[in-house]
Formats: sequence, C-alpha cells, structure tokens
Amino acid sequence: MAGIGVKLNKIYNKNTLTTNLIGMGYSTMITIAPMILVIAAIMVMQIALDMSRVGYSQRELFACTVLYIFIFALLSAAPFNSVLSRYMSDIIYEEKYEDIMPCYYIGMILNMVFSSLFGIVFCLREYLVGGVDIFFVFAGYCGYVALVLVFYQMLYLSICKDYNKISFFFLLGMAISVGMALFLVYILDWGKTISMLVALDMGFFCIACLEMALIRNYFKENSGRYRRVLTYFRIYWKLVLTNFLYTLGLYIHNFVFWTTDLRVVVARSFVSVTSYDLATCLAMFTNLSSSVIFISRIEMHFHERYKAYSEAVIGGRKMDIDLAKRRMFRQLSEELMNLVRIQFIISVIIFFLCIILLPRFGFDGLVMKIYPCLAAGYFVLFVMYAAIIFLYYFNDLTGALMSAVLFCFTTGLASVVATRLPEIWYGIGVFIGSLCGFTVAYARLRWLEKNLDEHIFCKGSLLKHKKGIPPSSKVFDRYENLLGKEEK
Repeated sequence: MAGIGVKLNKIYNKNTLTTNLIGMGYSTMITIAPMILVIAAIMVMQIALDMSRVGYSQRELFACTVLYIFIFALLSAAPFNSVLSRYMSDIIYEEKYEDIMPCYYIGMILNMVFSSLFGIVFCLREYLVGGVDIFFVFAGYCGYVALVLVFYQMLYLSICKDYNKISFFFLLGMAISVGMALFLVYILDWGKTISMLVALDMGFFCIACLEMALIRNYFKENSGRYRRVLTYFRIYWKLVLTNFLYTLGLYIHNFVFWTTDLRVVVARSFVSVTSYDLATCLAMFTNLSSSVIFISRIEMHFHERYKAYSEAVIGGRKMDIDLAKRRMFRQLSEELMNLVRIQFIISVIIFFLCIILLPRFGFDGLVMKIYPCLAAGYFVLFVMYAAIIFLYYFNDLTGALMSAVLFCFTTGLASVVATRLPEIWYGIGVFIGSLCGFTVAYARLRWLEKNLDEHIFCKGSLLKHKKGIPPSSKVFDRYENLLGKEEK
C-alpha cells in the first residue's frame, strides 16, 4: 500500500475543507470503487431492462447466482493471495523482477484449478438436481471463473500501485456489461436474466484481459524459477490459514442463518436469507469507509515511522533503535484510536440516515431489526482487521493466525446461539467474534512492543540450513585428551 501516500500527502497538506473532501474521494476511488461500479452496473441493468416484470423465481435465480459468484470467488482466492503477496514483496525488495512471472503463472494455475473444481461440483448439482437450463448454468460458471481471474490479477496491480487503472478497467468492463445487456435483450431478443448474466461475464472477462495485458507489459522477463514459489506455501502456511479464516469469518454467520427456517431455496441448490443478507450488506457499507481511512492514515503517518525503525535496525545505535521503536508504537496506538474515533462518527451518521431514510424505500421490517447489531459488529470487525495488518508489518504470523482462528470460530458459534435469540440480536455473532479477534490481535501487539528486540534480533540462524547427514555432535573427549598428556 506504499504507493498512494505521496499523492494523499500532497492533497491533505493544504489542510482545507475542499482538499479533505478531495482526499477522501481519491482514497475511496482507489479502494472501493470496483465494488461500487459492479453494484451500480447491476442496478442500471435492472432499471433499464425493467426487471420488475420478470417472474420472481427468475429474479431470485439471477440474484443468488451473482451472490454465490462473488462470495465463493473471494473464498477460493483467499488461501493463495496472502502468500503470493508476501512472495511478491520479497522479490521486489531483492529487485529480482524476472521472478515475478513464475509467481504469476504458478499462482494462476493453483487458483484456477482449485476454484474450477469447486465450481464444477456445484454447477453439476445446479443442473442435475435443480433443473436449471444448461446455458444459464454455464454462464454462471463462466462468470465465476472470470471473477476469480479478476480478483487474482488485482493482487499484482495493487502491488504495482496501479489503483487508478484497476478502477478504470472496472469502469470500462461494467460499461461494456450494461451495453451488452441492452444489445442482447432489445436486438437479439434474449431473455432478461440470461442477458444480464452473460453481459456480466463479458464485462468480467474484459477486465481480466486488460489486467493480464498490463501485467505482461510490466514484467516481460521470466526467470523460470517456479519451485521457489511453491516453497513459500510451505514456509508461510500460517498466512494461508489466516487469510482464508478471516475471509470465511466474513460470511460464516450468513452460512449459519442459511440453515434456519428463514432460508429461501432456489432451484434446490442456492440457499439464502434475503433479509439477513441485505442487512449484512447495509452493515458492511455503513463501516466501509474504515478501509479508506485506514489506508490513508497508514500511508501518511505510520509507514514513515516503520521505515525509520527498519533503517535504525539495519545500521543504527541501540539508543536510536529504542527511540524509533517508541515512536513507531506510539504512532500505531494513535492510528488505531484515530480509526476508531473517526469511523465511529461516520458510522453513527450513516446509521441514523439509514434508519430514517431506508424505510421510505421499502427497507423495513426484519431487515431494519437485524441491521443495528450487524452494523456494530462490522464496526469492530474492520478495526480488528486493521490490528491484524499491523501484525503483518511485524511478521507476527502466529498472532495473526490466532486472531483469525478465534474470530472465525467464535463468530460461527455465537451465530448458532443467535439463531435462537430475538430478531434484534441476530447479528450478535459478528460482534462477539470480531471483539474476540480484536482482543487477541491487540494483546499480541502489546506483547510485540515489550518483546520486539527478541522478535527482531533472535529469529535468524548462524548456519545455513541444508539437507544431508549432520556432523558428529562430539567436539571434545576429555579422557583421550588426558591420556595424551600423560604419554607425553
């Protein structure tokens, strides 16, 4: 994330209301614009094609297909992206840019094989058990594969700091989707739901192709060293589990409620709880600005303190190292407190606006009963993730894994209990799980503050590790040495 700090500093240093708004808009554009563009494109297509005239079952089938595409594309990519990101960071630090393409190809093969097999199993059930038209099933599968590619390649462009181009690719792809949907319905006279799904597929594939072209343009050399990439999955297996469990924790409470009597089953394959899923979406958007705030604050303040500490460790005196460490952790505490304080104000304002305005647009009843508790839960969740990111900074993979395990397990268990509580407490599982995960992450950060010298300076090895027969452990024989002296 070290690429947008310079731009943000230039904007915020003017310290005016206008520049603050511009800075927030810029941060939003480069972080959450892709998701907003996809949602906007789907809404535009639904309005332009007058989806209200389509049968309820067809509308639900389309909505569930898109929902599953996004959820399981994120879940299938989660185990790979964190390790590949670590590999890329090390390669860039070593300036071995020719090793990036082997990482790109190995990661793509692993991601696509795992994701495709998972998707094939579900699509077979959708066709054989659910009786969904084979063309619609194939279109959904293509959309899933395309989105997996999009999410995977965004990793490389994010490391290259090409946030603006990512947003532009999504804008172009979603514009193509809207235009293609209108063309398929009004020119080729296709059905509306299949037209929207095929149009989304084409938009996602367009984005994936543009991303691939840009990556290949950046990294033209290929060293052919593929084995090293695979070793990273063995060395950093904790990263694999941490990222997967965190992503699973984002949706495990939804999965729990999908097993209750509130669920709606579509085509005997798709399961959802519309009221709970919609309340989850609203709660996420209520607190989504925390990611913007966090990236902005990290880029503008904490990264400089972390860099100063790293430079002191490499060639500074102990006094300089201790001073840099104190400043770094003081800044870390300030960033967490600022994130909580600013996000609390924003979340409260958005919460009251939702409570007042959304019932006028048909969002009432069970959705608004579930929403407040989920909004509180997602507020803590995003703060917890900020603490986990700080643990990544210090290479504390054990602490990050502990936080993710507790978060995922507690969220699932508490959500099971919440299904038996009154409706207003349905979202308490997310709150309890996030609070437990944040508690562990914050305690681990404090432990690192007290033991950072040991964590930094006592992790290495004086001898190079290699395979083979170890030398004898005997270095001195006292009796033989004494006998030798007597003979002399």
